[in-house]
Amino acid sequence: MTAAADGLTARALMLQGTGSDVGKSLLVAGLCRLAAGRGLGVRPFKPQNMSNNAAVTLDGGEIGRAQALQAQAARCEPVVDMNPVLLKPEAGGGAQLVVHGRMVGRAMARDYHRRKTELLAAVMQSFARLAAGCDLVLVEGAGSPAEINLRAGDIANMGFARAARVPVVLVGDIDRGGVIASLVGAAAVLGPDDRALVEGFIINRLRGDADLFADGVSEIEKRTGWPCLGVVPWFADAVLLPAEDSLGLASSPASREGGLRISVPALPRIANFDDLDPLRSEPGVCVTVVRPGEAIPGDTALVLLAGSKSTVADLQALRAEGWDIDIRAHVRRGGHVLGLCGGYQMLGRRISDPSGVEGPAGTIEGLGLLDVETELGGEKTVRRVTGVDRVHGEAVSGYEIHLGRTRGADCARPVLRIDPDLDDGARSADGRIAGCYVHGLFAADGYRRAALAALGCGLSGRGSHAAQVDAVLDRLAGHLAGHCDIDRLFALAR
Repeated sequence: MTAAADGLTARALMLQGTGSDVGKSLLVAGLCRLAAGRGLGVRPFKPQNMSNNAAVTLDGGEIGRAQALQAQAARCEPVVDMNPVLLKPEAGGGAQLVVHGRMVGRAMARDYHRRKTELLAAVMQSFARLAAGCDLVLVEGAGSPAEINLRAGDIANMGFARAARVPVVLVGDIDRGGVIASLVGAAAVLGPDDRALVEGFIINRLRGDADLFADGVSEIEKRTGWPCLGVVPWFADAVLLPAEDSLGLASSPASREGGLRISVPALPRIANFDDLDPLRSEPGVCVTVVRPGEAIPGDTALVLLAGSKSTVADLQALRAEGWDIDIRAHVRRGGHVLGLCGGYQMLGRRISDPSGVEGPAGTIEGLGLLDVETELGGEKTVRRVTGVDRVHGEAVSGYEIHLGRTRGADCARPVLRIDPDLDDGARSADGRIAGCYVHGLFAADGYRRAALAALGCGLSGRGSHAAQVDAVLDRLAGHLAGHCDIDRLFALAR
């Protein structure tokens, strides 16, 4: 029986970090799976997220991809209340602002900070709705509470914890070094009321013998007064789970060199790059993320242009790197190119932005590999879709998040038929160039295998990608159970 069924409010616990990318998202996912395994109705929550790697909820809203993964770990559907404020960085230093799953405008950093009071109200509304319908809410902070220059009006860390009266566990990353200083330093700079909310700490990403760090743990406990609630070793299988931001975007392991190579230019504002995860998990495939200053490898079978938060700016960056020249050479050699969402828009003859939705109004020439044109603007499309691949006849499902419409002669050869009667995408006459707006295609096992086989990849018959992710979440839960005081952690929630 859930707390809501008893007329009670769920207990809650918040994980904050000594910095960005210390593993908070992964720890919350593992704890969600552990709580669900104990029969608790558990929900993840992140008050404010900044990420271009978004997911679409069943009701057609946007949340951070990490919260969608945490919902999967909690064995529940993702909903917009799990991430009420989402910032999607754009070119020029601003960000698209998404509140309760819907785009409400754009803001520069200074403007955003002035809006935090009204945004805290939205955050608290979402938290209350979640807490009314479950037993436990596991909250993830953003950045670090030690950034005390941002404390005024904070809604992501201690500002939320104070408003919601949620206890905090602080996470430090030993792999990056300086974990003693980061935890002790956080204790030193936090104000007394904020510091009183911290109930303990977790050391994450330990490589080596935990016994050799026992004195370090004792020193942190002595200097902060906080108990250690776990020392978590490095979890190697984390690479098999979707990454939240482009810092986690990586190539396939070097051992896969020699497989079918898919090259992905790492554009500055690359978005929804979890499209690559099912491909990276295939043992016969080598996904190469091409970094600035590098050329697209000559043995590439498929160049994949991923989604982009700022299509025009990223197209300009692509040209500045000379990747447009590499792509044309690749096509002349008989190679294939696939564009997804923003990458699809780049493949056309031109992109027009008459209203200046991405920056100054104007038109930019595309790569000219598809006979289509895109006009940015209009209402933002955010939806889940299902359909059929028009090339191989395989069932597909995924989601769309984009501004703009694409039209042209090559749309007469669509990539997908979206249920019930809508076509999406375009293909060149020889079929080697293609693009569409739907993300998540490669997670469909039949489509992924058919598409790779058409490129000449001999497949191993690996099972379901979704089942693989679920199995990794189970292993993550077991990993945390073996190295954290889970009973104590859950008992801290209030």
